[in-house]
Amino acid sequence: MTSILIRGEGIAGSCCARLLDQAGLAVWLSGLNRPKLPAIMMGDIAQKLLMDVFDNVDLFVDLPRIRRRIVLWGTDSKPMVLPHSAVVISEQALLSRIYQRSEPSEFAQSAPDWTVFASTAMQPSSVEHHFGSRLAAASAVQLRPDCDSEACWTESIENGWLFLLPGGARSAWLLSVGDSSDLLLEKSRLIQGQLLKVHPPKGSFVCHPRIVQPLAERGWIACGTAAVGFDPLCGDGTGNAVREAILGSAVIRAASEHLDVDPLVAHYRARVLAGFARHLKLCLDFYTAGRCGPWWDDQLCELKRGLDWCAQQSAGMTGFHYRLNGFVLEPAD
Repeated sequence: MTSILIRGEGIAGSCCARLLDQAGLAVWLSGLNRPKLPAIMMGDIAQKLLMDVFDNVDLFVDLPRIRRRIVLWGTDSKPMVLPHSAVVISEQALLSRIYQRSEPSEFAQSAPDWTVFASTAMQPSSVEHHFGSRLAAASAVQLRPDCDSEACWTESIENGWLFLLPGGARSAWLLSVGDSSDLLLEKSRLIQGQLLKVHPPKGSFVCHPRIVQPLAERGWIACGTAAVGFDPLCGDGTGNAVREAILGSAVIRAASEHLDVDPLVAHYRARVLAGFARHLKLCLDFYTAGRCGPWWDDQLCELKRGLDWCAQQSAGMTGFHYRLNGFVLEPAD
């Protein structure tokens, strides 16, 4: 029986464990105990993916919902109210709702056939490529009584941007990207007016696009945060983690059924790289529209560099030779 070690207890790792276990393979899920995100906003597509993977239509029925996006984006712009549909949940609460595989002791004594890197740890042969210099910080905040608690709020400012995500009971999380939250809120025309109290952030984290290379080789695959990092402004990180887990698990399952490994791995690399290039293009459009000064120009230069890099990496690739049928990878016509 094919054996798989999954390094990372997050969303991608849990999805891989579920799918590979259902395929009848021997799975060992090894947690890395990284800090969990305090709040995640998941759109309808990401919810549907997780409900399909875990075969549970009731995963998100009782969660706070976001029904509107209020956006102030670009110099001299005016607030826009747009329809939206999403739920809000902490990463730890989400993980507690979905499948976690127990660890068979026999794997401690033998090397697995495949290793899935599904958290920040990487295969030593991989190099992480960064396209930007954006740092973000998350602060717990208290909303004013008249704030729309079913809306999320996004605002561009001269040296960064702000994102306000309600979490229920007048509490919320403020994401500050670029300058500190204090400096950004001083110039805020939209989000500052929604806040009653802002607590100090607990550290900062990288939030610009990044990708490892290579993404996979014989015997191992990177997915989730070990493979790709998305800008939270333009990327559904949860949905992308689930997609990568579905594709990576399908590659391992196909290899266990004696399909040729090298073209399977090449297909995975090409698909993830193409998705990353689409993300960079979306970021480029958003950052061009929000441009308010030199900080934005620097980010745009890095995004263009990333698109050039993706074009170089994809040169010589011969297209996609497999397709997903549910959770199973099949040769394309």
